[in-house]
Amino acid sequence: MSSLRNALPRRAHKERAQPSTRKKFGLLEKHKDYVVRAKAFHKKEEAIKKLKEKAAFRNPDEFYFKMINTKTVNGIHKPASEANKYSQEELMLMKTQDIGYIMQKIQSEKKKIEKLTAVLHSTDNQPPNKHVRYAEDRDEAKEISEQISSRENVPTIDIPYRIKKKTSVSYKELEDRKNRLKSLEKLYADMALQRELQKKGKKRKLREDEIVSPTSKPVYKWRQERKR
Repeated sequence: MSSLRNALPRRAHKERAQPSTRKKFGLLEKHKDYVVRAKAFHKKEEAIKKLKEKAAFRNPDEFYFKMINTKTVNGIHKPASEANKYSQEELMLMKTQDIGYIMQKIQSEKKKIEKLTAVLHSTDNQPPNKHVRYAEDRDEAKEISEQISSRENVPTIDIPYRIKKKTSVSYKELEDRKNRLKSLEKLYADMALQRELQKKGKKRKLREDEIVSPTSKPVYKWRQERKR
């Protein structure tokens, strides 16, 4: 009976529209709107209840440094500045780890470039097939030479389009990897310079007339120190 009851057409019950006298107050709130509003209200109510319980059971002797390092401005919490969060040794360690990652990527790109270059070189420079034949007399030698010349006159077969396309894609990938390698090497040099500048020791930036090989990058000179 239930399946028969579900098969019969039913009347669609629609929610009533906003009365014309109340259109100035906006859309009439439906039940689904009330559910969303009620869930949001109870969620805020639960959060306030937990905060009140936490404040009621708070330890009066509790202390942590953010109580004095942070402040509230116009009701907005302002955290303390993290400019001096890390020491000089910690910054040096992080720089070393970053440089190690860049060096690992440089070595990986070099290996991929070498492998791709070897594959393309072997594809472009295919060695010719050589086959030596021996004849017993002049007539047989003449016959063999005629067969070879007739084979040479046969037109060569064109390379399929898909192979040409794949080769061009490989050359483009090789060029992109070379450009990426140059960018990584430049980044590695800059990071290495920054790491050296963070080390201890007196140093100064050379003027343009003091630089032997002109370059667009700054050049520094460290003062010689006696090593014990």
